[in-house]
Amino acid sequence: MGFTSALAVDKTTNQVSVWMKLAAKIDWQQMIINIGGKIIEIILFILLFWIIDRLGKHLIHHIFITNANTSDTASNRISTIFTLLLNIYHYIIMFFGIYAVLSVLGVPVGTLIASAGIFSVALGLGAQGFVSDIVTGFFILLEDQFDVGDYVKIETIEGTVSAMGLRTTQITSADGTLNFVPNRKILIISNQSRNDMRVLIDLHIATSTPVHDLEQAVIATNKTLMPQYPDIIGEPDIQGVTTQTDGTLVFRVQFYVKNGMQFAIQRDFLAAYLAAAREAGITLPSPSLNLTRK
Repeated sequence: MGFTSALAVDKTTNQVSVWMKLAAKIDWQQMIINIGGKIIEIILFILLFWIIDRLGKHLIHHIFITNANTSDTASNRISTIFTLLLNIYHYIIMFFGIYAVLSVLGVPVGTLIASAGIFSVALGLGAQGFVSDIVTGFFILLEDQFDVGDYVKIETIEGTVSAMGLRTTQITSADGTLNFVPNRKILIISNQSRNDMRVLIDLHIATSTPVHDLEQAVIATNKTLMPQYPDIIGEPDIQGVTTQTDGTLVFRVQFYVKNGMQFAIQRDFLAAYLAAAREAGITLPSPSLNLTRK
């Protein structure tokens, strides 16, 4: 037992001695200086690129703000280009910042980039969607399909374009929902903010409804309300009695208004027409609801 214990102690002593010799050969002071220098260098690079990023964004913001006091369409387009340019600038600064930090750490970034060709096929297949988003977003901007602030309908999503990025377009619905739509999914766009919008107001009537009296009530209402709505273009077109697809009769009035005001004008004038009809003693039937299952 005593001999075995002595061997174990001697072995442990030899191991400790080896580690002590190795530790003695290391220049700890130089190592601390090197590590500290690299940490300071990394912090300086991060600070430098952060300052460049902030200054660049401030400069871009200043340039675009000075050109923002133009027409609504031009202002929306400027906002769209401004958002895209900010995103592109931020990603470029981030790339060079990461490159600088990796270079300080001694990572052979150039070699890694050169050797990336081995994985280019797999990466290309995985990045097809990303590239498609960027290309589609570029052509949307180039063809001026829509701008920030436009009211659009893309498939089942309808709302106001709040932002446009390299990969996605953000659309805010009327209920406040923020929808992120990948640019490659944008195939058919209905832009309701470019041309004057048509407003149809249909008053359901019966065969016994005094159409002449109803028309006079509508004309009187238009004379009262028209001066309060400068967004109405031209005079309202009173089309009179017409039929709907379900066979019911309606008294129709048509407006052309500036984009964005169609819903408010339709709501206000419909309420005013109904009130005028009641004051004139005209009873209008309610729209019928078909609850029968097919």
